[in-house]
Amino acid sequence: MEANTKRKVLAQAILALETEEDCNLLLEDLCTIKEIEDMAHRFEIAYLLSQGKTFIDVEKLTGASSATISRVNRCLKHGKGYRNSIEKMKKDHTLE
Repeated sequence: MEANTKRKVLAQAILALETEEDCNLLLEDLCTIKEIEDMAHRFEIAYLLSQGKTFIDVEKLTGASSATISRVNRCLKHGKGYRNSIEKMKKDHTLE
């Protein structure tokens, strides 16, 4: 299977999930506990930055390194994934 096809199948598997429990079960099979924690940490950083928190605030609140905060901030500003997810979660009232 080509890389693009593999990514498409993974995206379809994620989209097929109906509950938070289903998502957690898949994440636990796909990723190590550390990888899941790291992704959750980066999403928390993205959310805080999207709320207007400064790098210093985020560093104090999360304990993240400046390099991690900077990378997440770059993705938040130039990418679409974090912002898209955060906006949809706010719209659905799953993130306040």
